[in-house]
Amino acid sequence: MQSKPSAAPSRAGTGRAKAMLRDDRRAAFWFLLPSFLGLAVFLLLPLAASLALSFTNWQLIGQSKFVGWRNYVNLLTIDPSFWQILRNTFHFTIEYLVLNIVISLTMAVWISNLRWGKRFFRLIFFLPTFTPLIGSAIVWLLIFTPGGFADWFFSALHLPIPNLLTSPDLAIQAIVIVSLWSGFGYNLLLFGAALEAIPSTYLDAAAIDGASSWQRFWRIKLPLISPTLFFGTVMTAITSLQVFDQVYALTRGGPGSATATLGFSIYRTGFAAYKMGYASAIAWVLFVIIMALTILQLRVQRRWVHYDL
Repeated sequence: MQSKPSAAPSRAGTGRAKAMLRDDRRAAFWFLLPSFLGLAVFLLLPLAASLALSFTNWQLIGQSKFVGWRNYVNLLTIDPSFWQILRNTFHFTIEYLVLNIVISLTMAVWISNLRWGKRFFRLIFFLPTFTPLIGSAIVWLLIFTPGGFADWFFSALHLPIPNLLTSPDLAIQAIVIVSLWSGFGYNLLLFGAALEAIPSTYLDAAAIDGASSWQRFWRIKLPLISPTLFFGTVMTAITSLQVFDQVYALTRGGPGSATATLGFSIYRTGFAAYKMGYASAIAWVLFVIIMALTILQLRVQRRWVHYDL
């Protein structure tokens, strides 16, 4: 009668596999430790510290005192400028987001249909994204300054447009223009890559069926690039809510508070008025707004984003 094979070799193989798995986990831990320490020191700890500061009246000088929810209550009920600053932030975000997506998508479609010069035009429009925002905003400040090139241009065309930087109603448009010039190239490159990745067989089949250029774009191209469009929309919304550099360089929140945003208000409250606790509260309000908007976009995207599986 044939004897059963011994289970010792299989147990030994299992033991070796578990030992190798432990060694791999140990090696992965040491490789990931520097990145985790950097994440903890430069992101997690500052986040926790700012949250703790938002419940104090710390002003850099003197002892800080725990005040509970007072900063948030004052911000939402007493501070007369907060709601105007919040309106400015949403005004800029909505206008910039819509214009950025529309312009970058339109230019990406136009460039993708060119027979030559695609790389050249993409490079030209993408170059401003490499320019530091402060540097480009200072150049635009010279253009928009009273008596500068913009005033001369509008007067030469006999357009009764007041100076953008000194008009309370139009100053936010200067921020939008500078932001578009320096930022839409990123989405243009992103959407252009998505358009180039569409299989030509889809478009050829639609053309054979008699679909027009608009129908091919609306029915084929747009649904296929919707994941990329969604990513660009989310990232653009997050960055626009945090706008600061352009406001600081062009208007410093003026005239009055016409262009003051939450990002600029955090700087002005914390580093000009030295109210670090109050500034931390504003920062966490901005954080909550960004998270709420992102969650809303993630929920809404189920209705219009199509993933080609």
